[in-house]
Amino acid sequence: MADLRHTHEVSYDGDVVTKRYRATEPGAAEREWRALTLLAEHAPGLAPEPIAFEAGVVRMSRLDGEPLRGLPVTDDHLAALAGALAELHAAVPRPVLRDVPVRPWQREAAGDWIRGQVARWRARDPLTDRAVREGLRWLEGWRPDGGGVRPVFGGGDGNLANFLWDGGRVRVVDFEDSGRSDLAYELAELAEHVSMWVDVGVDVGVDVGVDLVARFELSAGEQRRLRECRRAQALVWLFLLAQDDPDNPRNPPGTFRRQAERVPARLDA
Repeated sequence: MADLRHTHEVSYDGDVVTKRYRATEPGAAEREWRALTLLAEHAPGLAPEPIAFEAGVVRMSRLDGEPLRGLPVTDDHLAALAGALAELHAAVPRPVLRDVPVRPWQREAAGDWIRGQVARWRARDPLTDRAVREGLRWLEGWRPDGGGVRPVFGGGDGNLANFLWDGGRVRVVDFEDSGRSDLAYELAELAEHVSMWVDVGVDVGVDVGVDLVARFELSAGEQRRLRECRRAQALVWLFLLAQDDPDNPRNPPGTFRRQAERVPARLDA
């Protein structure tokens, strides 16, 4: 699940990137290293090359490119992003993928986290309180049928900043929450990520997410799972943005309120 905390420190030495994970992020470095080694073998060029690993520290090659977050996303960007995602999802062969641990913050964990946030919620204003009430009502009636699951390797973070455009293709970085997942859940997380709509350069409502998802052929079951997972992700972002520090905000003013407006619309979609 996306988070508003800083989970690691990054340093650069020429073409080498070093990520030092905080002790409060157990398993993150291991997941990053596993992803880099798997992708180096099965999808070379899509992600940084793994260089060295030690407890809590991962060294990798540095990729050229400009993060998609903040760019005025064009059809070329979306086509390249969809291609990179398709390559990422299909990179790890099914027999190998079966042995990859499930990525953190899958659907069940996200649902439990949302319930905990609702239990601790304190009234703020009519708009946001309504979003919380409607979200809880939906969550209590949510009975996932378990269908629409297409196993994929998931990057684990839908932030557009993790997708680098080099003028011709998109490559992927940041795999601390990666692991075995399913296509509908991964697309839902990306489509609902705040980076899809909050930045001025990408602010076209939900169209970026809609246009991206439309580039994937999904079964009826996957479409249903996608819709349900997008609702859950919208609620996740409501509570994450509620925790943003007003004295040191990570998003433009009004982002939380806009998310409160988006939640009921997503629940009704």
